[in-house]
Amino acid sequence: MTLQSFGVIGLAVMGENIALNVERNGFPIAVYNRSREKTDAFMAERAPGRNVKAAFNLEDFVASLERPRKILVMVQAGKPVDAVIAQLKPLLDEGDIIIDGGNSWFEDTDRRTQELEPAGLRFLGMGVSGGEEGALNGPSLMPGGTESSYEYLAPIFTKIAAQVDDGPCVTYVGPGGAGHYVKMVHNGIEYGDMQLIAEAYDLLKSVAGLDHNQLHEVFTEWNTTDELNSFLIEITANIFPYLDPGTKKPLVELIVDAAGQKGTGRWTVQTALELGVAIPTITAAVNARIMSSIRTERIAASKELNGPGGKYQGDTKEFVNMVRDALYCSKICSYAQGMALLSAASKTYNWNLNLGELARIWKGGCIIRAGFLNKIKKAFSENAALPNLLLAPEFKQTILDRQTAWREVIMTAAKLGIPVPAFSASLDYFDSYRRDRLPQNLTQAQRDYFGAHTYQRTDKEGTFHTEWVPITEAKK
Repeated sequence: MTLQSFGVIGLAVMGENIALNVERNGFPIAVYNRSREKTDAFMAERAPGRNVKAAFNLEDFVASLERPRKILVMVQAGKPVDAVIAQLKPLLDEGDIIIDGGNSWFEDTDRRTQELEPAGLRFLGMGVSGGEEGALNGPSLMPGGTESSYEYLAPIFTKIAAQVDDGPCVTYVGPGGAGHYVKMVHNGIEYGDMQLIAEAYDLLKSVAGLDHNQLHEVFTEWNTTDELNSFLIEITANIFPYLDPGTKKPLVELIVDAAGQKGTGRWTVQTALELGVAIPTITAAVNARIMSSIRTERIAASKELNGPGGKYQGDTKEFVNMVRDALYCSKICSYAQGMALLSAASKTYNWNLNLGELARIWKGGCIIRAGFLNKIKKAFSENAALPNLLLAPEFKQTILDRQTAWREVIMTAAKLGIPVPAFSASLDYFDSYRRDRLPQNLTQAQRDYFGAHTYQRTDKEGTFHTEWVPITEAKK
């Protein structure tokens, strides 16, 4: 019996598309899904003419694969992954490789690695970004685990990944859960990007008064610039002119304004808090989705709570250009926060992440792919120890040149009652990072006053505590 080169478990959208990607690139595949109906549909509709074997139980699936077996698990994160691994484990032989391609929590990936590797099985936790189209035609892949396991799989991964001018969008990320951690932060940056674009749209529509055709023109033009050229800007431009077939109205305006989330953005915020890294733009993006979800409550509140109202009195074209500058400055801050978090995690978990290489593999295939990532790659290539992207010469000069427009946009939004939480959080991040003194000296005094937490001084070494008393008592 001829054996297949690669196996995929899980035939939801991502699983079936990445399976076809692997097969198209010269690696015969075996597929299995817990629900036979999905397997039957896949074989009838998408597999004809391809080198695909379907299995309807895990024993037959494993038996259909050449050794060492290479099995990609594409099922829901959490307990379903553990269940599949538990079922596979007694069927596999030493040296076989399991790859978890879902959005798993990185500590689960660490645990699974520690459980499987001593038993002679190899395990990779791999972030996969690009959505349905990317999975089929070339995603960005972020594999973590033992480097030898990655090297064995590299001939497959480098072919199925998106291809850009400086190579395939895949690299060995680091040990253990490093791959899934990087994918998580990638998704956090994605949250920030999407919220910033949404705020730019709101400003252009609600303040500048642009209609759907004008919005299409503005975002199309922005996508031609070095600063904002990206997949997300491109699809945003494509969304605006799409008319609902039934009503002939712009479809985007008929969509309920309550955004969903699957958890990776929230995880990014949680881990940032644990590591003590400020990521206010990403946090604002997560909060914005939460606020959007209380839609019924917001609608009721809108009937009782009034804002300033009014209309923008300035030049519309000038305002559009200012929003573009504010969007770019905010985007720089969002990526700076994501990279700072990756840097901190790399040091904490001894992953030795290559930030420039991570920026490179995000240039194609993934949701945040953008020309802008070339500049990030260049910044870290020139200075691998760069503490923050805001200090990279090009980014520093960009913000210094455009901060007036950035501030003007946020002031205009505040005056007219338009919420711009991510724009504002980005500017606050910049202003906090650039100041040599923040008001937390008072915070430390308060902490020492009520809890004897001590403080340090600017004029002498050491740790101090003061028995703070009201000035009236001190005079007695």
